[in-house]
Amino acid sequence: MDLMLLQTRLGHTFKDAALLQQALTHRSHSSLHNERLEFLGDSILNCVVASLLFERYSKIDEGDLSRLRANLVKQQSLYEIAQRLELSQFLRLGEGELKSGGFRRPSILADTLEALFGAIFLDAGFDMARKVIRSLYIPILDTVDPKTLGKDAKTLLQEFLQGKKIALPQYNVVATHGAAHNQEFEIECLVPKLDIQVFGSGGSRRAGEQAAAKLALEAVQAALVKTPASARKTRPRAAQLKLAGIATIQPDAPVNEASEAFEASEKQETRLESRPAKAAVKEPKAGQKLADKETVQADVSPVAADAADVPASEAAPAAGIEPSKPTGATQPKTA
Repeated sequence: MDLMLLQTRLGHTFKDAALLQQALTHRSHSSLHNERLEFLGDSILNCVVASLLFERYSKIDEGDLSRLRANLVKQQSLYEIAQRLELSQFLRLGEGELKSGGFRRPSILADTLEALFGAIFLDAGFDMARKVIRSLYIPILDTVDPKTLGKDAKTLLQEFLQGKKIALPQYNVVATHGAAHNQEFEIECLVPKLDIQVFGSGGSRRAGEQAAAKLALEAVQAALVKTPASARKTRPRAAQLKLAGIATIQPDAPVNEASEAFEASEKQETRLESRPAKAAVKEPKAGQKLADKETVQADVSPVAADAADVPASEAAPAAGIEPSKPTGATQPKTA
């Protein structure tokens, strides 16, 4: 284990080598471990990162600065820095942690990095600790967008897709590479609606998902820029006026679809006109009946009128017809 290599990467050479050994020692290895140094380093890290943010972002209020700092000093961010330093090869772990793969555990690596900050503070003072932390965090701050308030790639991708009403992405572990104590996970990220498939890798599943989410967010934004909302195909609405048989087309409907709707309305009118009309039988009104009777009586010939003035008893022999008795007449009773 070449500790000089680690000191070169940190940018600080320890005067007291025992502090460096203690900072790299996990509690599973011996009783002289790094937990107290971790406590000290955590406070120093928060102070330095807060000062960096205060200097860099003069127009961001206290609440946003706090959220941004919390994102920068959380376990995942520290784990990524420890991965860049290849800190796993310098750890001093107990036998149990060695067998369970403690070299790649994010919590152990993040805690060890904080312990190193505490050890540097004790070895050379606050200014040196600030210098080391600043050199590790400046590349990160150069890529941070303060508008996102320190949100990680998965959160940004999810919020972006929800804003566009697109289903959430899917993450799948495709493969794992490397030895058991230093594995690398290859993660697939899918956005089915946009036919996007990207791959990211990291020392843990979470880190691989974050890397894949970052690539997917860039791909989604690029895809939506190529096909803006105004160019997407919209389904026109054709409202049918059933009573009049006329089709009205919305103004944004394409010409060809408007003509199709117009032809459909003409066919509908043709079908309606080709149907046989039903005869409408109306009952004559009472006044019409009386007028019809008067018309019939007016057309009666004079002979029929004269015959009507002759009594039935006299007219019957002349016609050679035997007079008939009135029907339904009741004979008067004699006393």
